[in-house]
Amino acid sequence: MATPAQDLAPVLDKDGVRLTVDDALATVTLTNPAKRNAQSPALWRALIEAGRLLPGSVRVVVLRGEGKSFSAGLDRQMFTPEGLPGEPTFIDLARRDDAGIDATIAEYQEAFTWWRRNDIVSVAAVQGHAIGAGFQLALACDLRVVADDVQFAMRETSLGLVPDLTGTHPLVGLVGYARALEICATGRFVDARESVASGLANLAVPAAELDAAARDLAAALLAAPRDAVVETKALLKGAVDRTYDEQRAAERAAQTRRLRDLAGLGE
Repeated sequence: MATPAQDLAPVLDKDGVRLTVDDALATVTLTNPAKRNAQSPALWRALIEAGRLLPGSVRVVVLRGEGKSFSAGLDRQMFTPEGLPGEPTFIDLARRDDAGIDATIAEYQEAFTWWRRNDIVSVAAVQGHAIGAGFQLALACDLRVVADDVQFAMRETSLGLVPDLTGTHPLVGLVGYARALEICATGRFVDARESVASGLANLAVPAAELDAAARDLAAALLAAPRDAVVETKALLKGAVDRTYDEQRAAERAAQTRRLRDLAGLGE
């Protein structure tokens, strides 16, 4: 089993984000439990940096949060007239032209996109509250293991906003349009039992067992040959945009590459 992340020297430790690497396993930890791992532009920039710092040896990334909550969403200071020091307030953002608003949100979204790269498999270990941006960060990962006290909620609509941190696409893919609309429009909580039943989570465990369950899943993912996992992930990700016959062809092409590589005949 991999070394616990807290026993490793961090590759990155700033703005509420810590990255540790143990050979093929990386762990990204949200490290501000006093604020329930509230998110800010500085934290998003640190998450982007963590993605860029991943060594080529890394195959699995576990995302976790310290304390009782995975992430309770945006830092509440972002909703005040003063905002966060050095960051644009919502009023400042609203005063920009459409291109300026679009560019700023696109920059924030980068913190949520790299988790689905084909060369890694990402696993979110989620406990307590995962609200708004916290819910979307969990959705950014390929897989989710949750504690039995988890409470997912998408609260943006209740604030007069929309979810804009890349969470809508995976949410619809996991639970379907009607359930996704109901979750977002009502802002209600989704608990551990519903998370597993609806496909939001792969597994629910007692809170005390969450980190161990995430490590066990990571170990199982690392047991398969890397290239086969990479090809399979790409094949499954592309399936939603292909017809049945196009997916059959994609399977054949991927298997051809694997057979040639295994036979030592790859390019």
